[in-house]
Amino acid sequence: MKNGIAHLLLLLFTLPAIMAVRAQADPQTYLGELKAALGKKWPANRTINLVFHGHSVPSGYFQTPAVHTLEAYPHQVLQQLKELYPYAVINVITTSIGGENSVQGRKRLKKDVLPHCPDVLFIDYALNDRAIGLEASRIAMEKMIRQALKKKIKVILMTASPDLAVDLLKQDNILNQFSQQLIRLAAKYRIGLADSYAAFYEQARSGKDVRDYMAQSNHPNEKGHRLIADRIMQWFQTK
Repeated sequence: MKNGIAHLLLLLFTLPAIMAVRAQADPQTYLGELKAALGKKWPANRTINLVFHGHSVPSGYFQTPAVHTLEAYPHQVLQQLKELYPYAVINVITTSIGGENSVQGRKRLKKDVLPHCPDVLFIDYALNDRAIGLEASRIAMEKMIRQALKKKIKVILMTASPDLAVDLLKQDNILNQFSQQLIRLAAKYRIGLADSYAAFYEQARSGKDVRDYMAQSNHPNEKGHRLIADRIMQWFQTK
């Protein structure tokens, strides 16, 4: 009887997340028009703008203050996209600022982000939003999402990359809480989500040491950024 109750409680706890995953935008179709544009040759092609808005991780900070722009996931995504779409003209634009949270990022969106006319806007604040709390983060994220969607911009939310001070294998850890909130937001607005958190969690669950993917406690190294880039690339695959 106790086992049955425990199973029911676990199901109730995980069901919203499962439903949210099913309700998110479809990776095969969400960027369908954009993928068609990426595949066009000159003179039918056009410039594609990918904007990465967030904190120190998309900015490329490894061991602070060193910034490894070309090894960070925005440029790893560019490298993979060029292999997949050799005729495409792609701008990778980072509007991220080290140490920033989503409340600060929302204030900059109109001035610093929207003028770049993003075809896709990636938003990565979960790691730093621990300092402002779930509710403030949700409000700021929703405002950014709505502003972007009003401009017909495709949005992909990024779940949290690791902090070595947080045990990823602990079910209700703070990074998982923020990641689950983003999963729910992606479902609510039918937008994309690149699950960085899940990528690192899977490594930890398989027995690998997450430290091997980190340049310092809260910044991934090139190998860690590759995990994130691979999650993003799931939205650009042609098959």
